[in-house]
Amino acid sequence: MEWFRAHALALPLLVKFALGLGLIVIVPQICQRLRIPAVVGLLLSGAIIGPYGLEIFGHTRPIIDFFGEIGKILLMFMAGLEIDLALFRRVQRKAITFGVITTSFPLILGTLVGFVFGYSVLPAIVIGSLLASHTLLASSTITRLGATKLEPITITYGATVFSDTSSLIVFAICVSTFQRGFAIGSLALLLVEIAAFVPLILFGLSRVGAAVLRRLEGNEGAYFAVMIAIVAVASSLAQLIQLPDIVGAFLSGLALNAAVREKEAKKELEFIGTALFIPAFFVTTGFLIDPRALAHSIATDLPLVLSIIGALLIGKFAAAELVGRMYHYSRDERLTMWSLTLPQVAATLAATLVAYRTLDRTGAHLLDDRMLNVVLALMLCTAILGPVLTERFAPRLVQKESPGGGQKQPMRTAA
Repeated sequence: MEWFRAHALALPLLVKFALGLGLIVIVPQICQRLRIPAVVGLLLSGAIIGPYGLEIFGHTRPIIDFFGEIGKILLMFMAGLEIDLALFRRVQRKAITFGVITTSFPLILGTLVGFVFGYSVLPAIVIGSLLASHTLLASSTITRLGATKLEPITITYGATVFSDTSSLIVFAICVSTFQRGFAIGSLALLLVEIAAFVPLILFGLSRVGAAVLRRLEGNEGAYFAVMIAIVAVASSLAQLIQLPDIVGAFLSGLALNAAVREKEAKKELEFIGTALFIPAFFVTTGFLIDPRALAHSIATDLPLVLSIIGALLIGKFAAAELVGRMYHYSRDERLTMWSLTLPQVAATLAATLVAYRTLDRTGAHLLDDRMLNVVLALMLCTAILGPVLTERFAPRLVQKESPGGGQKQPMRTAA
């Protein structure tokens, strides 16, 4: 194995690039034959060829990591572009309701698990905040099925923004308090920044961006470049105020939704995103999985691993069930909402790494090695389970059997 790693690591950069492209092409086809989501295959293949497996790309890999980062923000940007804004405006109250509940339930349960397993107040709350957010890993499946205009999907997408934002606010407060002690001024400043950021992107960017893009409609290359630049700026602004870049990307997608709809540049962006950058994000996420550390964590801390995973599954399920029953959604609609909110990847992983590297004045970590490995187990489990369940339940929302001929017809959008 060491001999293979040494030779694989020494391969020319273009050869590695070709191997990566081959992986992106072949793995989804294998997954299709096995009837499992392509996301699952890409994650597992990333673990196999990553630094804890065959180590083809090594530990320092700026190019493919950059591709992965672009894929992450494009995934959320395209999710924002695909939302039916007219429907979103009609259901924004429902989206906020679902956002509050799907954030609160896992937050409370995760915090309780932290207390039960001996963590103090701040680390326990941080554990809860990690479970509160979610990543729309299966949004590509929803787009492929043409289900983005359905009301349960729309409110789930809208709830994602609230969930990621509010969980990161809780997380940022805990980090600041752990490092410096509680400061009301820092908290107030953070809340003011967020209150200014959201309308700035949704209303300011929608007007300015639309005006610029209208001027460039005759120049397809410039139109495409400006659209990418807008996403990058929105994502960077989100990071400046301690929010995940995916929040800025999603909001910029909503802001440009009407301006770029049916434009050729949008279709080109979707093509390059789904063909290259988004698969690269899934593969680079797989790089983070250390099979040995994962196996050791499961073997030595199985009760903690099961409790954390259970808190997430129960919290997200209870939220989807409660909100789904409130708004009279079918069982498949509720289960699809649940499956979409399960994956704990982007915001969860980013926050976990920050918490692991955060030290107080005595040099103690906010989260220890034990919890870092538990979160990796959570990430692997939910990154596989969420898309698999979405692939099972979402198709039932899109098509139904006609009463007479047995042919499938599109389901009407919920009002």
